[in-house]
Amino acid sequence: MPEWGYSTTELDPAKTAKASGRELRVSPKHATEVCKTIKGMRLQRAKTYLSEVIQKKAAIPFRKHKKKIPHRRGLPQKAYAGRYPVKAAQKILQILESAETNAEYKGLDIENLRIAHTSASSGMKIKRYKPRAFGRMTPHFETLTHIEVILEQIEAP
Repeated sequence: MPEWGYSTTELDPAKTAKASGRELRVSPKHATEVCKTIKGMRLQRAKTYLSEVIQKKAAIPFRKHKKKIPHRRGLPQKAYAGRYPVKAAQKILQILESAETNAEYKGLDIENLRIAHTSASSGMKIKRYKPRAFGRMTPHFETLTHIEVILEQIEAP
């Protein structure tokens, strides 16, 4: 079994809780956009936002991967394109709940948690081939995704 590390290490381990999902069957592009959107949010706000995305009531603004993506109502001013990446939102919500459980186990205050770090990166490729006419094959690859979340306890206002 490989030992996974996290992409950031400069946070205080006494005030943080981590969780990650490795080799998930989610689009890396969708996971990247969802992670960028929820970074910096409070935990409860991020959970409600992701549940709204799953119900297709709120859209995720696509800032990088936005070619041929339609406009969506209710996005921030800097973003015009948006989508509802339901599958990615479900997986990231599971990872957020796992990080919340880890924070509760460590004794952190659940009400004052903020998402300090999120990232999504490409994992390995599942390589398959479709048989075609005249003895040819067409590649049909699927890229898996690594997602990691770090929650940080902030001071109560």
